[in-house]
Amino acid sequence: MLDELTEAPEHSLHLPEPHDDRLRAVTDLLHTDPARNTTLAELGRSAGASERTLSRLFHTELGMSFHRWRTVLRIHHALIHLTDGRSVTETATACGWSNPSSFIDAFTAVVGQTPGRYQAELRAAPTTR
Repeated sequence: MLDELTEAPEHSLHLPEPHDDRLRAVTDLLHTDPARNTTLAELGRSAGASERTLSRLFHTELGMSFHRWRTVLRIHHALIHLTDGRSVTETATACGWSNPSSFIDAFTAVVGQTPGRYQAELRAAPTTR
C-alpha cells in the first residue's frame, strides 16, 4: 500500500496529448503559453469548436477535465522553472497562477510536496559529472 501511495504523484504528472484537430489546436495554444488564462469557450472560438464539444473531448480523449489538464501542463512548466532556480513566486506568475499560495496548493496536490521542498531536494541531490 505504501508503494502505491508513493507512486501516486507520478501518475498525476502524466499529460496525455490529443488526436482530434480541434482539441490539439487548443492544447497547442496552451503549450505555447501555459499562463494563458482564457476560458475553454474562448479557446473553442479560436479552434472552431464549442465549449461543450471541447469539454467532452478532454474527457473522452484525455481522460480528464480541461481544468485538470491545464493544471498538469502548468505543473510541468513549473518543474522546469523551479529546476532552473527561479523563485516560487516568479514560477507561480510565469505559469499562470494568480498568487503563490494557489500555486503551492496545486503543486503539492499534483507532485506530493511543496515547491520549496522540491527545490531543496534538488539542491541537496549529488550532481553527477
